[in-house]
Amino acid sequence: MHWQTRRFRIDLSRPRVMGIVNVTPDSFSDGGRHDDTRAGIAHCERLVAEGADLLDIGGESTRPGAPRVDATSEWTRIADVLAAALTLGVPVSVDTYKPEVMRRALDAGADIVNDVQALQLPGALQAVAGSGAGVCLMHMRGEPASMMDLAQYDDVVADVAAFLRGRADAARAAGIPAECIALDPGYGFAKTAQHNLRLLAGQRALAALGRPLLVGWSRKRTLGEITGRAVGERLPASLAAALRAVSAGAHVLRVHDVAATVDALKVWAAVDAATIRH
Repeated sequence: MHWQTRRFRIDLSRPRVMGIVNVTPDSFSDGGRHDDTRAGIAHCERLVAEGADLLDIGGESTRPGAPRVDATSEWTRIADVLAAALTLGVPVSVDTYKPEVMRRALDAGADIVNDVQALQLPGALQAVAGSGAGVCLMHMRGEPASMMDLAQYDDVVADVAAFLRGRADAARAAGIPAECIALDPGYGFAKTAQHNLRLLAGQRALAALGRPLLVGWSRKRTLGEITGRAVGERLPASLAAALRAVSAGAHVLRVHDVAATVDALKVWAAVDAATIRH
């Protein structure tokens, strides 16, 4: 399988690592650490040096309860970081749900639009269609400020699969090629810990939709509920969840801790290779 983006055709014969670059003051894990241009650019460079296959740059926090940011402010936060990231030789994604920011990012050369709202806002499908960019469509209900009030499902796996199938169909109908589309189950978005765990256990049903799966378990609240660890102490749990996701068909891991994730995947691949030789 591959994921076609604007400048790159990403080979997904092995899992890929997407490094998170939050140019925000209030993201749940690293808010404020990279929220000026110089720090954001340095973080992009560091993640690529650590082995990131892709970068994902965001200018608005989507943590539960996060306040909204206007499009102008969001673009101002990320514009110079995006320009620098585009020189680093890897696909660059912009994490936004606003059509105006999508258009400006695509005009600047972004490879991928990563939308937590799955291109549902008016004008979002049109902003991406015809650009040649890749897109990641994520499952979420409501908005970050209200999404946890909507965490109710008859069957979380079936409900998420139906939503993602519908959004992929809408994207294709709008003129976005299937090979440009990736899907994200939205772990932690409008889902309780039990929903997240059931969804991971049933993730193969999402892989069966036939498009690459991009997943984000890094430092999530569910891992804290399971382990009792604070956000900064969740690396082992994040790696365990990431590897479980890979075993259930994930193609791209969206992570804060790139170097550790790359090492974990190298061990995973080495065991697979030894099994084949045996």
